[in-house]
Amino acid sequence: MNLSLLSGILIFASFLITIFSYFFLNELFIFSGIFAWLALILLFRKVSNIKLLILLLGLSFAIFLFCMIKNFQIDFARAILVNQYLLTLLIGVGFLRLIATPKNENIKELPTGKNSFIKTYWGVHLFGSVINLSSLILVADKLYKRASLSKLQIILLTRAFSTDAYWSPFFVAFAAAITYAPNLMTSKILVIGIVLAVTAFFITLRELKDCDFSEFRGYPMQFDTLLLPFLLAILVLVTNHYYPNLKVILLISMFSILLTSLILPFKVGIKNAIKNLNSHVTTELPKMKNEIALFLVAGMFGVSVSSLLMGYNIDFPFKNFDAFAASIMLLVFILVSFIGIHPIISIAIVGNWTMDLNHTLLAATFLMSWSTSVSTSPFSGVNLTMQARYDLNAKEIFKTNLPYAFKMYIFCVIILFLLAKYLGI
Repeated sequence: MNLSLLSGILIFASFLITIFSYFFLNELFIFSGIFAWLALILLFRKVSNIKLLILLLGLSFAIFLFCMIKNFQIDFARAILVNQYLLTLLIGVGFLRLIATPKNENIKELPTGKNSFIKTYWGVHLFGSVINLSSLILVADKLYKRASLSKLQIILLTRAFSTDAYWSPFFVAFAAAITYAPNLMTSKILVIGIVLAVTAFFITLRELKDCDFSEFRGYPMQFDTLLLPFLLAILVLVTNHYYPNLKVILLISMFSILLTSLILPFKVGIKNAIKNLNSHVTTELPKMKNEIALFLVAGMFGVSVSSLLMGYNIDFPFKNFDAFAASIMLLVFILVSFIGIHPIISIAIVGNWTMDLNHTLLAATFLMSWSTSVSTSPFSGVNLTMQARYDLNAKEIFKTNLPYAFKMYIFCVIILFLLAKYLGI
């Protein structure tokens, strides 16, 4: 059995154990984390940004050792499991790729013009809100087959996708927010996020008002393919209404694989469905190695830092976490992302340190930082994928989206002040 195959089985086992332990036997939960870490060990040599991960692991072990010497309290189980639900969501929605691919293989002419830009933008955005990065790759691959990606296409792809992080409960960013700010007011976060996503779209349109769209080539996203995201959303919302104490992350993960298992046989037949599911587990899941590595290592590092801070009774630098503090935090998160610190690392450090703060304001800040960072930072997973897959220049993407990031930051700050006023902070 090769390492990739074994790691895929371990990742899938981790996914299944997480769901089973949540509903039936919580004592098994620790094994979901152990299996995920074992898969990471098998795949570690093939992971991108390995130097950063080794640095974070080394710092984590050094801090844990120091805390043990000082007799500081350490929650080792949390260090292993802190991002497990986040990973479970990532794995679960990944299965939706098997049933959510649009049927546009024989397109002879790509649509052009401003209307095509708008339709493609919202197609990537809405489709990406459920199947995450797969939507961007699916569209970008089709466009890249015809010609190198234009500046307008790059702007569309990076921004349409990244703005999902503002609001989508099916997006990894939302899972991170729920993990570190579990008492957030979900309905308020959704409204704020949708407002920000729409605002980002109109900011983009205004920036491009003098552009010639006649040469723009879009992608004919068929909106009937969006029935799956809406079906999944309805299932989750209805279940959550009757069982409000169930974790939304787990509901999304569970319904994702259930829908895939039920719909796939009707699309490709039972025999091919089994073949496709097997291939996804053994081939596609190991390809998630970069995300798995980042989330596991960042989670451990965050717990180690919080153990040190709590051991020395170091308080959060702001006595009151109000709109001003949230704005400063947001700015810091965005700036450090520009030098390679992924938002999940920042969130893991702060999230483990600020459990007593207002979780709605905190979650909004997390989501804002993630979305704004992902669109612009040369080191974000989106832009690294764009650079490697489509032969793009990281500096050009950064320069193109930096003014947009600044405008979104200003608008996010306004929203944070309005939210804080509403919350009475």
